[in-house]
Amino acid sequence: MVIAKEPLPGRVKTRLTPPFTPAEAASLAEASLADTLDVVARTPAARRVLVLDGRPGPWVPPGFEVVPQGAGTLDERLAAAFAGCAGPALLIGMDTPQVTPELLGRAADPAGWATYDAWFGPAVDGGFWALGLAAADPGLLLGVPMSVPETGAVQYERLRAAGLRVGRLPLLRDVDGAEDARLVAAEAPGGRFASVYRELTRGPADPAAAPANTAAADAAARS
Repeated sequence: MVIAKEPLPGRVKTRLTPPFTPAEAASLAEASLADTLDVVARTPAARRVLVLDGRPGPWVPPGFEVVPQGAGTLDERLAAAFAGCAGPALLIGMDTPQVTPELLGRAADPAGWATYDAWFGPAVDGGFWALGLAAADPGLLLGVPMSVPETGAVQYERLRAAGLRVGRLPLLRDVDGAEDARLVAAEAPGGRFASVYRELTRGPADPAAAPANTAAADAAARS
């Protein structure tokens, strides 16, 4: 599962504004989502689901079911997403476009679920970018404080306190602020996200070159 918002200006990546405009932040969000969905499409799975707040767009690749997010707080929406799955499920967000099929591989492999009851991918900001559960249990999520520095620690402890065997995925950086965007784009330079980031941060042409170019054009026109 990928949980995401429709990339609309003013609704996504608001912490990128400034320095980016709402439209530019939405462009980065769309690129991040497209990269993430592409990776999930290339990761072995029996079912691929986009849990979406909003309407799907052309960035949804073939092979995905699109289901609406539930109502309520984020912990309630995550619990509802897992409740819609039968059997082991891995959920990731749209904020880590640097993710790869190899990073998801252990949690996507049926053999991994023979060893672990849950998977946990910590994020640099103290949250988590991936959560896998062998069986949906709302009590593992409900009441976990979301979008705070201790989110990941509380969620991980909740899994451990339930007696689950928890596999750890690598630490990744979420794209929240502008510095996160810069670092993630550098980490995965070949992705859509990095391409959009480079386009938005490309400096203006050297003004000193303009007169020379104009003179060259005038000379060519007179010849």
